[in-house]
Amino acid sequence: MLDRLTLSDFRNHDALSLAPGPGFVVLTGANGAGKTNVLEAVSLLAPGRGLRRAALAAMARQGGAGGWGVAARVAGVELGTGTQAPAPDRRIVRIQGAAATATGLTEWITPLWLTPATDRLFVEPAGERRRFLDRLVLALSPAHAGHASRYEAAMRERNRLLAGAHPADPEWLTALEARMAEHGAALDAARLETVALLAERLDAAPAGAFPHARLHLLGEPIQGDSFARALAMGRRRDAAAGRTLIGPHRADLAVIHREKAQAAALASTGEQKALLIGIVLAHAELVAERTGRAPVLLLDEVAAHLDPGRRAALFARLDGRGQTWMTGTEAALFADLSADATRIDL
Repeated sequence: MLDRLTLSDFRNHDALSLAPGPGFVVLTGANGAGKTNVLEAVSLLAPGRGLRRAALAAMARQGGAGGWGVAARVAGVELGTGTQAPAPDRRIVRIQGAAATATGLTEWITPLWLTPATDRLFVEPAGERRRFLDRLVLALSPAHAGHASRYEAAMRERNRLLAGAHPADPEWLTALEARMAEHGAALDAARLETVALLAERLDAAPAGAFPHARLHLLGEPIQGDSFARALAMGRRRDAAAGRTLIGPHRADLAVIHREKAQAAALASTGEQKALLIGIVLAHAELVAERTGRAPVLLLDEVAAHLDPGRRAALFARLDGRGQTWMTGTEAALFADLSADATRIDL
């Protein structure tokens, strides 16, 4: 958990320092007060671009110096990330004051989030569900981020060579395809393991306010040597298409409402929200069990979109299970939380 959070020239906050306690951290205030910006800042204490997936330069406060900073103390360890004005698109990460990689942050904190934008997950293109799944995987397998970036880099270079005006060097293509096969197989294996573990956890969950979801990873299994051969055989096809048509970058996460035996995309808006919450809660419990450290949950405007029964069930499920940050415009939404919740009005 975080016991201190400091923002400098981040979004609308020129200088903000918070001292959250364990358990629930409730941020209230009018629209535009910067509640979601605080959650975004916490989400950046992890690999990736945070809960908005925004460009780094866009996070700097308008009228500020051009850079921004987010600092936190977690279990006595000082974590920090941000940019400097001369290089607004270059992210800096520090752990205990020393330069580090973003992947290094995963040793100390695991932020997980739900935002209003996630509500459309089941009806969005497959790429959105892949990104959602990869965030779940990353919480259990920090090496996943490295495999993903190396796979993408090799694929981009292969696509560039295939699209060139002159025939590409076959040996260089073979080397790139071998790299794609190595990292693609690791991506696929980690996704399959996470889906299997999460499916087991969801199946065992008691009946309650949040429906059970059944999960399946869609896509051809990725096995190193055979995938490399398939890539080699598909060079002409991929050159004509202008992109690589097979691989883990085309996988999808299928979600079924178990009680109704119905695809999540066909469920009502309220049911989709409840399915998502159930998945995230089960995943948070899985992360705590597998890593020995509860994740930091960031729930943006979730309480406002739940009926009173589901809201009470959510609070009960989260109570005592680590630090949970929640936002809302009305403090009354959180009146049923215990007195020791940290309440911050922005």
